[in-house]
Amino acid sequence: MAKPKRGASRSKKSTHQSEAAGPSVQPRSQAARSQERARQTPHAQQERKRRVLAKGHPAMVDSIAGAVTVKNLDLYYVVASDAQIPLKGGHGFGLYFHDCRFLGGYEMTLGGLPPIVLASTAQKGYAALFELANPDLHCDGGRLIPKDELGIRWERILDAGRTCVREVLTIQNFGNESHGFPLALHFGAGFEDIFNVRGLVPKYLGRSERPVWRDGRLHFVYHGADRVRRTATIVFSPAPDAMHKTTAEFRFDVPSGEKRTIAITIELKELPERPEAEQLNQHPTFALDGFAGKVQADTEEWLEQHTKFDSDSLLLNSIMDRSLRDLAVLRSDFGNREYFAAGVPWFVALFGRDSLVVAHEMLAFQPEIAAQTLRLLASYQGRRTDRWREEQPGKILHELRVGELARAGNVPHARFYCTVDATPLFLLLLGRYVAWTGDLGLFRELQEPVERALGWIAKAGDNHGEGYLKYRTISESGLVNQGWKDSADAIVRTDGSIARPPIALVEAQGYVFAAKHAVADLYERTGDRDRAKKLRGEAERLRTRFNHDFWCEDLGAFALALEARGRQVAVVSSNPGHALWTGIADHGKGRRTVLRLMQDDMFNGWGVRTLSSAERRYNPVGYHLGTVWPHDNALLAAGCRRYGEDDAALQIFTAIAEAAMHFRHHRLPEAMAGFQRKDFQVPVHYPVACHPQAWAAGAVPFMVTTCLGLEPDALAGKLRIVRPRLPDFVNRIALRGLRVGEASADLEFRRTADGAEVNIQKTSGQLSVEVGG
Repeated sequence: MAKPKRGASRSKKSTHQSEAAGPSVQPRSQAARSQERARQTPHAQQERKRRVLAKGHPAMVDSIAGAVTVKNLDLYYVVASDAQIPLKGGHGFGLYFHDCRFLGGYEMTLGGLPPIVLASTAQKGYAALFELANPDLHCDGGRLIPKDELGIRWERILDAGRTCVREVLTIQNFGNESHGFPLALHFGAGFEDIFNVRGLVPKYLGRSERPVWRDGRLHFVYHGADRVRRTATIVFSPAPDAMHKTTAEFRFDVPSGEKRTIAITIELKELPERPEAEQLNQHPTFALDGFAGKVQADTEEWLEQHTKFDSDSLLLNSIMDRSLRDLAVLRSDFGNREYFAAGVPWFVALFGRDSLVVAHEMLAFQPEIAAQTLRLLASYQGRRTDRWREEQPGKILHELRVGELARAGNVPHARFYCTVDATPLFLLLLGRYVAWTGDLGLFRELQEPVERALGWIAKAGDNHGEGYLKYRTISESGLVNQGWKDSADAIVRTDGSIARPPIALVEAQGYVFAAKHAVADLYERTGDRDRAKKLRGEAERLRTRFNHDFWCEDLGAFALALEARGRQVAVVSSNPGHALWTGIADHGKGRRTVLRLMQDDMFNGWGVRTLSSAERRYNPVGYHLGTVWPHDNALLAAGCRRYGEDDAALQIFTAIAEAAMHFRHHRLPEAMAGFQRKDFQVPVHYPVACHPQAWAAGAVPFMVTTCLGLEPDALAGKLRIVRPRLPDFVNRIALRGLRVGEASADLEFRRTADGAEVNIQKTSGQLSVEVGG
């Protein structure tokens, strides 16, 4: 059968309600988008393609809010909650590897009908389990098999080492009579690049062979424009009773109380193009339990390296466990260096900003990955000027993709530098990493990349000598906006119009301020006091200018940005919260900004919105125009703490934790819709949010770190605990094996009437723990 037409129609909707309680908002249908494109002229379509690629939206597909996702290194699976991948297009479900959706359709039918889903889970991260049952079936000449008499257990586990999925279907007859019925598995493999799946690039470059059956195996082959041959081979045990095009059919007769099983292996390969036939791998019979044990052991070994967390709150314990396990799942490897991929399914890749932020969030729990991330990003630091990739000497990478479109050069993302903030965040993470670990050796190793990064910051967008870090897109495929809010409509004026570049974001200036102070500390520690003094002077001059130019008295807060000619983008947004985290704000202005951001038009009960509901362009499901992002709130909570607004920080912590309670496995998604809590009593899903998502998973661990007041100085052998506070739903928090340099501490925090008391239970190594108010 020819491969399914891509994006031909809207996917089927499951009637199953997932464990993630809460309404979701549906985007436009695929058909509506196709009709709109058909009405456009060729010139308009080309311009739309350029604009869409330049946007930072995650995807233009149907909702994946109820998706079940599993990941093992670069291999990941996204399926509907009923275990199916719809054969018809317009969705983001599928089996992915290296930015390619190998399998875009996979459905099971019993007697021609889909099964009923009873439960689904992917709590382990690398494996999924589905419990299904039969609808009323009329088989064998009309004989009825009553609903729910057949139990179907569908186990899936990812084997990244062999780039395959191992599955076992177990069918059990719970009825009193023997039942005979057909079971069919239907497949579709389109080998779409991630940019095609997301609806950002409509053109397909390669060529698919007609699917074929050989020796009871189903083979899909795709010849990419990047001269890579991608294959998907599906192996069955036992062999199917019948094979039709891309369907495997089994005939079962199951006596009462007995079981039948099907083992399925989906093998994925990427090979250089060559004329000789592919050699088939022979796979022995396998047991999922044994392999699952190996993957589980790897996860537990990684978690064992972490600071151990415990509290008297079952909710907080569950969120922390889910967060750490999600980050274990999101680990990826490139060049033998580990980093956190940004999120499943759209951003399973190295992202400068995202990988740096989540490494920062995790410093108190697992600092080693920060060093690997810094080395990896340093190896891709910009060396030359390339307008198409927006590469410049000293600039830190934004995104690295390895799919067909990137490798063939049709998109610039094989090395894409379209970010304004990854470079200062690189420097800031290095400084904070050394504060936690005392590893000055890494600073010495990366001193040349550090100087190149400082050189880029000094030049970036500063044509008039104000000293601000600015951006203006120079690539036709570049992002219109280059901060963390990188969708094209994110930076808006009070009248709703789009701000005009060059743009200096409020938070980016804070990152530069904090980065220069952090690097100055490193230079001073290594004996270069002159360099340290120069950097601190630059940072303080930036602080003075910033507090004059970005403060908006009418708002009672800092402006979102400065646009062309230094005009304020005077809307109320969450961005100043990041600036507060860095400490660039004057004390009085910082406290006033906190008070403004905690008003009802910003704080919706689940967290602080990205944009005030009073602003003209507010949209509760706009990607950056009114949604609530956990990581955004975590950084804002840290900003509240820095300016003494502890109650606001704890209010945010509590709201985010209570939101997590309503999501599957207490997993925080990338973003939530901005509707008021009182309207629905549960958070509203953002339809195409990544889950798991790295900096969302790091949000609660980071809020624990900041609210407990942990301030390390590993080079001095000290840990300061400043004004520790616990949120209202927690009375006790214990940390075991908290590492500061080569030493560690076991700490217990207990709520008191005016804060929290600290019990220093044990220290090892040379560590002084100081507790202050």
